[in-house]
Amino acid sequence: MRLPTSAKLLGTLGFLVLTACTTPTPYAPKTPGDNTGYTDQRLDQNRYRVTFTGNSVTPRETVENYLLLRSAEVTLQSGSRYFVFDTRDTEAKTSYRSDFVGWPGWHGRGFWYHHSWAFQDPFYGPPYDQVDSFPITRYQAYAEIVMLTPEQAKDDPRALDARDVVDHIGASAVQPPPPKR
Repeated sequence: MRLPTSAKLLGTLGFLVLTACTTPTPYAPKTPGDNTGYTDQRLDQNRYRVTFTGNSVTPRETVENYLLLRSAEVTLQSGSRYFVFDTRDTEAKTSYRSDFVGWPGWHGRGFWYHHSWAFQDPFYGPPYDQVDSFPITRYQAYAEIVMLTPEQAKDDPRALDARDVVDHIGASAVQPPPPKR
């Protein structure tokens, strides 16, 4: 016996309600205990490693824009104006959430135990329990950046002006909500 479509719809609706409560990762530093936000680490006098990690509802483009913004900010904070990406990549980490529709052991005749979710009911045929799986993807972008002098930047077509990046991307960055009092 298959569960009615309404039970499947209810499970999907529950998942959507839970994810609707989640908002994209704001542009903020990663703090202890958090899995999202940006980090930066000085590697050499003019070289830094920068990362930005988003949550499951932060689009890849946003994660990459925030990496670019943080790279520009680090460049300006270090006293430089220009930088290039030496290395840069974005990783997608996908996991799956499964919602089980139906209860193993409950089939309208009282409670009983069995050890497999794929139990074939001898009275009703195919498995009565169903599993709906949803992919959850989180993106992490990371880069090593190198600060350039104005002379070096003039000769390198990959050079980015940190001020221009902050002006163009900074305005669209979603800031975290103010702390509650």
